[in-house]
Amino acid sequence: MRIGVNALYLIPGGVGGTETYLRALLIALAEIDAVNEYFLFTNVETGAGLAPAGANFHHAPQAVRAVSRPARLIWEQTRLPLAARRLQIDVLFNPGFTSPLVAGCPQVTVFHDLQHKRHPEYFRWFDLPAWNFFLAGSARAARLLLADSEATAADLDRFYGVGRKVRTVPLGVSQEFLAIAARRRPEAIVLGVSTLHPHKNLDGLMRAFALFRKTRPEYRLVVCGIHGFFTEQLRVLREELGLGESVEFPGWIPKADLHDLYARAMAFVYPSRFEGFGLPVLEALAAGVPSACSRVEPLDSLAGDAALKFDPDNTAEMAAAIERLVSDAALRDRLAAAGPARAAQFGWQKTARLTLAALQEAASR
Repeated sequence: MRIGVNALYLIPGGVGGTETYLRALLIALAEIDAVNEYFLFTNVETGAGLAPAGANFHHAPQAVRAVSRPARLIWEQTRLPLAARRLQIDVLFNPGFTSPLVAGCPQVTVFHDLQHKRHPEYFRWFDLPAWNFFLAGSARAARLLLADSEATAADLDRFYGVGRKVRTVPLGVSQEFLAIAARRRPEAIVLGVSTLHPHKNLDGLMRAFALFRKTRPEYRLVVCGIHGFFTEQLRVLREELGLGESVEFPGWIPKADLHDLYARAMAFVYPSRFEGFGLPVLEALAAGVPSACSRVEPLDSLAGDAALKFDPDNTAEMAAAIERLVSDAALRDRLAAAGPARAAQFGWQKTARLTLAALQEAASR
């Protein structure tokens, strides 16, 4: 097959977990597939570095800047289908929600979540119409849809009635996170990894941390991730809670720095109210960091018994979970062992094999 990969959405350091997903998936596809030809349609910001080194991976640059979302969407609808036709693409893979509404070839499109349907209140009013229009169109245009979790698969059927063409393809975790467990040297750090958006409930985490810190003033809270729509509100809340320099928002940081934080964190907390998968939870488990997360799907099923769970709207319960993670040595030892064992069930090669199977199915129907 000649497989097109629509990477026009990718802004390095600007799209959060969907960047981690695509980069890891492409590497895994290169590891398992030396037969099919892949053509990566990239924007100006991404460049040629996205393509793995395999001889069957080809760079197909497009002269559009993704930082202008309208320009990117117009290019995706008009110029991308023409480029796919010139390259005689057999199936077009869209890993970032949107796709051409008319592509001229079968399409497989990934929906990482349906937050625009489940929680439209978290979207800016001027963004929501485009999300509704293009994602509904992409769902209709795809021959197959991929969902990161059963929860997202159910949402796709609930909102778009497309259950028969949905395939659940869980994400994976890199072996380099599993290697972190052997070199951990915990310090007084509570770690969060998350885009700073409202649904991530980082204001709830800060309130819980303020309670926790009343008896543990030596601890710092570090939340790594893109500075999203809620950043300024979180900075204001930090001052209102008197947390000052004890709470840090370093933004999207290099991979080596993130790995170092996983190695040094005493605990990891993920308080989100809504997720399509929850990749940072899986990474923390793989790294052997004693972790706690919201008792919501798909986080609850993803973590299993390898993490503590809490009600994301219960500040006291969240604070108590953090306290247990740092003070209960037996619990820490159990979670530090259970986390990597749980995460080992999720590998990027498995994600790649399931994705490739869906591409083959779509191309052959």
